[in-house]
Amino acid sequence: MASASLTFSSPTIPHRSQTRITPRRPIPTRIAASVSEKPVTEIPSSSSSSSKLPLRKIPGDYGLPFIGPLRDRLNYFYFEGRDEFFKSRIRQHRSTVFRVNMPPGPIVAPDPRVVALLDAASFPVLFDTDLVEKRDLFTGTFMPSTDLTGGYRVLSYLDPSEPNHAPLKKLLFFLLSSRRHAIFPEFRRTFGSLFDTLEAELAKKGKADFGDANDRAAFDFLARSLLGKDPVETKLGLDGPKLITKWVLIQLGPLLTLGLPNYLEDFFLHSFRLPPALVRADYNRLVDFFREFAGPALDEAERLGISREEAVHNILFATSFNAFGGMKILFPSLIKWVGRAGARLHGRLAEEIRSAVRANGGEVSMRAMEAMPLMKSVVYETLRIEPPVPLQYGRAKRDLVVESHDARFEVRAGEMLFGYQPFATKDPRVFDRAEEFMAERFVGEVGEGMLRHVLWSNGPETEAPTTENKQCPGKDFVVLVARMLVVELFLRYDSFEIEVGSSALGSSVKLTSLKRATF
Repeated sequence: MASASLTFSSPTIPHRSQTRITPRRPIPTRIAASVSEKPVTEIPSSSSSSSKLPLRKIPGDYGLPFIGPLRDRLNYFYFEGRDEFFKSRIRQHRSTVFRVNMPPGPIVAPDPRVVALLDAASFPVLFDTDLVEKRDLFTGTFMPSTDLTGGYRVLSYLDPSEPNHAPLKKLLFFLLSSRRHAIFPEFRRTFGSLFDTLEAELAKKGKADFGDANDRAAFDFLARSLLGKDPVETKLGLDGPKLITKWVLIQLGPLLTLGLPNYLEDFFLHSFRLPPALVRADYNRLVDFFREFAGPALDEAERLGISREEAVHNILFATSFNAFGGMKILFPSLIKWVGRAGARLHGRLAEEIRSAVRANGGEVSMRAMEAMPLMKSVVYETLRIEPPVPLQYGRAKRDLVVESHDARFEVRAGEMLFGYQPFATKDPRVFDRAEEFMAERFVGEVGEGMLRHVLWSNGPETEAPTTENKQCPGKDFVVLVARMLVVELFLRYDSFEIEVGSSALGSSVKLTSLKRATF
């Protein structure tokens, strides 16, 4: 099974100008140029019959201007809900590829029209940056104001073809690799304190909110491990998670639901952008913290030809939006799925984890975790069944033919392609019992072979992030810390019980029981 490595390499990047804005083979698929273009190189396919698939017009339509997007937005958020919104259209069109409007639509996104790719065969075209452009598509059909990122288009919004992309991604590789020695001790320190806090709250109140404690621990861990500074000892104090959450909400508001009355929420949250001024002071506090304590990374940025100011905003975004936001969503999801699996799985995990740690001299390390196949499979299965970033976008660079399992479809240059990842990673034509959480799914040679279908990182799990692709630069880091959470949990406890609810970002999890380790 693929290991989580924190050693990165990339080519030397020459000095280039700043970008300041003023106020493959993972899954069976083939993509070729349409008859009106010169042929492009086909993505290799494991399907010998794919060339025999019928050519079909993309079904679906966008409706009348403004009315069609508004109708689809209300159905997506309120009348049907996200999953049923897509399922009903698959049934209607008898196709996993179709035309539809994606929220937020007007007025936030003037052009909400997309071609939806909702199976494991068509979805991977979104990873091929020779065929699709990723410029300004991180949040989909709209881009938040650069006033929220210091006036810069940060790495997540850059296409690999842009000169800024490679040096900024290399900077993040440097940040992770240069601080790898701090990851294990700081994680155990921080999340050990988290579980102490949860135990105390559980004893006092009968249940403990994992989400709030996880937010606090996640930010403290990231600051301590990547910047070498405990935020509690600074002017930021305990405010980091709260400031980040407000800042993220302003950026993602048009894509979220907060539980307000439907039409009121839709009018204020999805129809207009919330003004950056609402979080300007909060963001400046975060900038000051990163500017003061990210010194070694900022020095490296200058060696790469990146200004210190541009680097500050990119490191802040990667640490606070990407990493903290990922842990805010993934960790409760992991606790949810493992908690629901019950005491039998808990016992097996506890036995495997404790045995491997004992065999490693009592030390939690990469080597010890490589001897925990069930634990690793549980992490991958969580990332498969509930990927933390479910929506992906790409704009066709040329006329293409995209293949689903059942047909071929012509896509014209400039059209927006959209994929809802859970439908690709829960495709029943790829995964057996695809809707079920199967802890052992990725154990053994056959199971490990299925990792090419785990796509949470904006690419297959079997591939690595590079300066030439858009795969998450912290891919291995995320897998590592998720594994460490499971290890820390079952070193301390034999079993646990939970209550699960929903939140604007992921799941809300409360612990109702923690059974201390007995062996």
